[in-house]
Amino acid sequence: MGMENKTLKLRLPELMAPAGDMTSLRAAIGAGADAVYFGVVSMNMRASARNFAAEDMPEIARICHEGNARAYLALNTIVYDRELELVEQLISQAVTAGVDAVICWDFAVIEIAMRYNIEVFVSTQMSVANSASLIFLYRHFGIKRFVLARECTLEEIISIRKHLTERLGDDAENIELEVFAHGAMCVSVSGRCFMSQFHFNQSGNRGECRQPCRREYLIKDVRDGKEFVLGQDYVMSPKDLCCMPFLDKLLEAGVSSLKIEGRGRSPEYVSTVTACYREFINFYDAGRGSEGFAEKLAVLKKELMARLDSVFHRGFSEGFFFGRQIEEWTGGNGSKATHRKIHVGVVTNFFKKVMVAEIKVSGNGFACGDELMFQGATTGVVTLRVESIEEAFKPVERAEKNSLVGVRLSGTVRENDQVYRIVPVDDVENARQ
Repeated sequence: MGMENKTLKLRLPELMAPAGDMTSLRAAIGAGADAVYFGVVSMNMRASARNFAAEDMPEIARICHEGNARAYLALNTIVYDRELELVEQLISQAVTAGVDAVICWDFAVIEIAMRYNIEVFVSTQMSVANSASLIFLYRHFGIKRFVLARECTLEEIISIRKHLTERLGDDAENIELEVFAHGAMCVSVSGRCFMSQFHFNQSGNRGECRQPCRREYLIKDVRDGKEFVLGQDYVMSPKDLCCMPFLDKLLEAGVSSLKIEGRGRSPEYVSTVTACYREFINFYDAGRGSEGFAEKLAVLKKELMARLDSVFHRGFSEGFFFGRQIEEWTGGNGSKATHRKIHVGVVTNFFKKVMVAEIKVSGNGFACGDELMFQGATTGVVTLRVESIEEAFKPVERAEKNSLVGVRLSGTVRENDQVYRIVPVDDVENARQ
């Protein structure tokens, strides 16, 4: 019984966010991420994302460490013989840059990382789904972090943690279980899909997936020519994973790291999703066991779900956490978000002494009292209310398209930051007028 209690004690997990560029990196750290994972060149599972150059790694590590976050390099694709030299070069650069760990699954990459003495996280691409595999890799290779196969249920995660403790004793505390908590899911086993390779000669296992599974298809009967549209349920396109409704159960299961998917998604997605999961973890840690906590937690979940609903998603699913049969399909292509961003313009100057941004309005106009979203490589993502507007040194109530205005704000932005308004989907067309 004592061993079970030790197994099930609360472990406050690391919150890991994605970064496809500097803006998303800043957004992740600003929203409270404990760690950020990123890819360089084409050697990662999001080759179509903006990604970074290898030369960016020192700056990435510096920004993360200054923000009290860790930096993880994703090298989790299939690796061919001709690429081994490149992999070694990237790992060498990562070590020099101060990157904290490499996410991989190919044993050649693991071997190189071990030689360079950088920590290895086993990627979900290895499909590790049982305690015996974890123990073997821990004992023989010293690997301590495992991104479990997405097919693992909540019950199986609890069982893995329990069996690790039974077989390893105190050493089980060294092993970290990482799971995806939010974002896109693939219909294939842990993302191993050949459909994009067959259709476009761009392999999902090389991070180049063109997502043919998300599309509507026309099926033709070759015998009599009759055609049918296959698209009503989009049975190859699962809804996005969202653990928020049962996140407390996941925390109690002994998970060490919660991973947000989305290196190919927008900075505001990274900012909003990271902030929501950060708020939940902090709230749960501070209030767990207090009087009326369950009721307060239910209210918070509802509020956070509304915020998650506002940024890109394909509908929400509990994934495999409560069983391996998923029947939750997107029902269509594109985002189900309740809000969209409308481009306003660009910051051409910022006068910090008076907290005024000069904005060239090239798109949608805005008015005093509106909230504007600013995105930039140094700024990350910030949302600020417009306190006042001046045009040609005269106060105005509204900034119109093709104007140059001074806007008083309550926070700092920077030259070349892109400016947006966030509006409900139903109001998008009106906002553009």
